[in-house]
Amino acid sequence: MVMLKPKIVQKCKEKKSHSRTQQNSGENEAKLNVEYTKEQLAAVRRINSCKDYYEVLELTKEFKEINLKKAYRRLALQMHPDKNKAPGATEAFKAIGKAYSILSDTDKRKQYDLYGPDLQPSRLNRDHDECSHSYEGDISPEELFNMFFGGGFPSGNINRRHHQQHTRRTHFTSQQSESGLTLFFQLAPILLLVAMSMLSSFFVSDPIFSLQRTDKYKVERKTTALRIPYFVKDDFHVEYASDLRRIENAVEEDYISQLRNNCFRERNYKENMIWRARNYGDAKLYQKAMDLATPSCDNLQKLYA
Repeated sequence: MVMLKPKIVQKCKEKKSHSRTQQNSGENEAKLNVEYTKEQLAAVRRINSCKDYYEVLELTKEFKEINLKKAYRRLALQMHPDKNKAPGATEAFKAIGKAYSILSDTDKRKQYDLYGPDLQPSRLNRDHDECSHSYEGDISPEELFNMFFGGGFPSGNINRRHHQQHTRRTHFTSQQSESGLTLFFQLAPILLLVAMSMLSSFFVSDPIFSLQRTDKYKVERKTTALRIPYFVKDDFHVEYASDLRRIENAVEEDYISQLRNNCFRERNYKENMIWRARNYGDAKLYQKAMDLATPSCDNLQKLYA
């Protein structure tokens, strides 16, 4: 009888254990591969590579509503994470929900057809965000079962979401109207003052007199005390005959006030010319400044002489 050496027996045992380990790992990999099929993986890759919503649902732009529902039912069941374990199945399921939410809405579909997938306005982007929240993994297996065996689409959660979105839009519109009313009430006092000033301008009468002759004020008169000339309308005697003294005092006050203002400007201009002439050493300019007349100041001095 041939006896094997201990080292040879140990090597044989290691080879057998190693072969068993390889066999077990192969069986585990086979089990993992069973979780999804090649067809499921190919379908997931197709949807995730699509950039057009029509292409996602395998529809043309002339599709009918019944075809849209059928395509959505078929693909939603295929890509639901509970049914499809292929990598990227969740993203594909979300893409199907987004595509259906846009193409099933008339207004959103028109915007999508107009701007395309890459040039969509901000409003449509906001709609996409809302729809993605509405369809991202929110369809339960029970709802999918009802879609196929009960003949209807999931209505509870989605209808509630549409109702909530409509409620938010209505609330936003009411807030806009309330802010408009608040702004109106804030501006009301200013508008009232403007309206009152405009109305008052229609009721303010013309001045009684004028210190210059105009088309309205043609009749010349002079005050009794200082003999200041002023001009009135043709019907002055009829309206103000009894209040002549007060009117003449007002004429003299206005006339003296004008003389004082004009005298101040004349003296200020003359003093500036004199200072400039002295600063530059210009004898001609200095003489011109000294000869500069101040008629208003002279007339004012005459009144108090």
